[in-house]
Amino acid sequence: MDIDALKASRAAQWARLHDLARTRSLTGEQIDELDLLYRRTTADLADIRTTSPDPDTIRLLSRDLGAARARLTGTQGASTAAISRFFRLSLPAALYSIRWWIIGVTAIFLLAAAAQAAYVIHTPGVLASMGSPESLKNYAHTDFVAYYHQDTNAEFGLSVWANNAWIALQCVGGGITGVYPLYVLMRNAVSLGTSAAVVVEYAGPWHFFRFILPHGLPELMAVFIAGAAGLRVFWALVAPGPVPRIEALARAGRAMATIGVGCVILLFVSGLIEGFVTPSGLPSIVKIGLGSLVLLGVWVYILIVGSYAAEAGADGDLDADAGYALPVAG
Repeated sequence: MDIDALKASRAAQWARLHDLARTRSLTGEQIDELDLLYRRTTADLADIRTTSPDPDTIRLLSRDLGAARARLTGTQGASTAAISRFFRLSLPAALYSIRWWIIGVTAIFLLAAAAQAAYVIHTPGVLASMGSPESLKNYAHTDFVAYYHQDTNAEFGLSVWANNAWIALQCVGGGITGVYPLYVLMRNAVSLGTSAAVVVEYAGPWHFFRFILPHGLPELMAVFIAGAAGLRVFWALVAPGPVPRIEALARAGRAMATIGVGCVILLFVSGLIEGFVTPSGLPSIVKIGLGSLVLLGVWVYILIVGSYAAEAGADGDLDADAGYALPVAG
């Protein structure tokens, strides 16, 4: 095949495909024309790939065919309206539906962390078993602070975000077990309580809270949300209510997947704070204030925006076409 001759003979056809695929509104005749051009150009691309694989031509035709396929099948990606609906209705409604779960998980976590800190501080021999007084004092004054100065601010923030986001998504995804979210929560509570005990004992409470609270408030909030979402999926399996168990599980799973996306976004904000604000030279009260504002904003979003979204009929589920629903007698 002479690729140059083919390009010359098909130039007008390919250009018309390019224009129609990017036209905002198509008439019925134009849609029929686009469909015909799509099929003809697909055949041209197959011939080119087989007999004369010209990289530039293949790239251009593949791009235009992809755009045409999206117009013909109605899959044009995430529109502005869809993104707006997600943040105005779907996400806040899903969060609002588990608000009491979030509060319960928060209370359990904080009680467990406080109990672990009290145990380490007040039980004879526990601190001594963790190391010498000199090494623990060095951790409290040096290592605990140096952790926030690893790499560059951006690298450290992105690293923390990626790790925490992966944990949060696992927590949501593993919620159906009923065990994994509790395991993640208790492991983090014990770890936080132990660190708090060492730092408070050897450097004082303020030293601990001024480094933990700026990023810890939004970060822990994301952990609590992920844990609550995971447990809510498990509860749908245990107590499905008036609908079939598989349908209740599917609904909860789709809504909690929406929450998983929200957790990733919140943890990204937390990662920025941990990478740029926590190790900065800003006054501690300002850094804590920034973390507190993010936390307050999350609760306003859940309780106020979520309430309006729920009243509007949103439930955080995905589109009606997602998953399957069977007719049920009732």
